[in-house]
Amino acid sequence: MVHQTLGKTPSELRFLHEGTDLVMAVLVTSAARHLDDVHRQFTDAAQQAATALTSVVDGTKSINSLGVLQYSAIQVDILAARRADAVDRLKEAIAVYRQVTADKPTAPSSPRATPAPSTTARRTRR
Repeated sequence: MVHQTLGKTPSELRFLHEGTDLVMAVLVTSAARHLDDVHRQFTDAAQQAATALTSVVDGTKSINSLGVLQYSAIQVDILAARRADAVDRLKEAIAVYRQVTADKPTAPSSPRATPAPSTTARRTRR
C-alpha cells in the first residue's frame, strides 16, 4: 500500500528525510509493518479454518457437539477487524506523511555522513 501510494517502500522512506519528516517516515514504516503482521495472522487463521471446513466437507473429519470452527471463527473475525483497523491507521499515517512532507525536497538517498569526532575527545586523550 505504501509503495502504491508514495512510490517508495517503507524502508526507503527512512533514508529520505531528517527531523520531523523522518519521524513521520518511521511512523509510516511502523504502521506498514503492523499491517503486514496482522494480515499474516489473519491469513494463517483463515487458512486453518478453511482446512477444518474442507476436512468436514470431504468427510475426513467428524463434526463434534461443539461445532466445527469453535474458537477459530471468533479468531478470524477479530483478526479481520484488527486488519481493517491497521489499514485505516496506515492510511492516516500516509496522509499525515504527505501533509508534512508536501513541497519539501527529499534528502538524497546517499548514506548519511558520519560526524567527526569532537575536538574535546582528542584533548582528553593526550
